[in-house]
This record gives sequence, C-alpha cells and structure tokens, in this order.
Amino acid sequence: MPRAVREQQILDAAVRVFGRRGYRAASMEEIAELAGVSKPLVYLYLHSKEDLFTACLRREAAALKAAVRAGAGDAEPDGPVERGLWSVLMAFFTHTTGNPDGWALLHRQARTHGEPFAAEVATLRAELTDHVTSLITRASTGPLTPRAATALSHALVGAAESLADWANTTPATTPEEAARTLLHLTHPALSSPLARQR
Repeated sequence: MPRAVREQQILDAAVRVFGRRGYRAASMEEIAELAGVSKPLVYLYLHSKEDLFTACLRREAAALKAAVRAGAGDAEPDGPVERGLWSVLMAFFTHTTGNPDGWALLHRQARTHGEPFAAEVATLRAELTDHVTSLITRASTGPLTPRAATALSHALVGAAESLADWANTTPATTPEEAARTLLHLTHPALSSPLARQR
C-alpha cells in the first residue's frame, strides 16, 4: 500500500480516537490497532503523538476551510448577504455534523491542551472570521461599517462553533436546522440601523 494511503488511514484512526478520548487519554496502541497497522509504523510515519495530533488538526482544519470556501463559491457574488451566509452556514454545519470526531478535535480537544495546538485552532478561527467578514462586507445590501462587519463576523463564528457542538450532541439535528437557527439570529443584526452607524 502506498505510504500516502497508509498515512491517511492512520490519520483517520487518530482523528476518531483523539476526537472521542482527547489527547491525553488516547493511546498510540489504540490508534495503530484501529488503523490496522503496527505501533512502530505509526511512529515511523508520524514520529510522535504530538506530531500525529498536529497532523490531524491541520488535515481537519484544511477540510473545514475547503468546505466553507466551496459553500461561499455557491453563493451569488452580488446576492443578498442572507443568501451568501446561508450557503456558508450550510457548508459549515454539513461538514461539522458529518465529521463529529474531526469537529471535536478542532473545537474541544485542541483548545484544552495549550500550545502549539491552541495556536493551530486560533489560526483556523481567524481565517474563518476573515472569510465571513469579507462575505458580509461584499454581499451586504446595507451600508455596514467595516467595524460592524468585523464584530458581526466574530459573533457569527463564535455562535456557529457553539451551535455545531449542540448539533453534534442533540439527536436528529440537521445542518438545515442549525443554519436556519443561526441565520434567524443574524438577520436582525444585518438590517439594524446600529450596524450602519459610523
């Protein structure tokens, strides 16, 4: 089996174990067994538990960013902000509900174990927030100030993260329900006169 394929198998197993058990409780033995490889092979490919966890974080962050970008690409460039946000939120929640272990790894596990893991997640969050700010600024039909757009994007990303946790622990929650809930909360802020004050 090609090394790249084997590495992905190891990463798949590691995301599942780290996402469910956390960094400290996860064992390299369990990851190797789930991946169907020997423990020495895991160390040969990914060197250490810290390196393996970091590789998982980077892969899951890249996948989430790609999903959000694809959702933004589906939106009309000059359409209303609500429609653009709907596309992005649907992409975000479809990805997080479809990859609960990866989301747990990014949102809960990495943040509780300090550097360098927290820095990886902070970078992801900053990129998502910048992306949402750009979307709001570009697509909004109202004269939102840059400050208001930035503040709204921070609030939106934080709320989306919390709602993704809720969706993944609440049975029968769909991406549509999560996206609709958040868009319903956001819509008044987009149209509020307060957001247009300089």
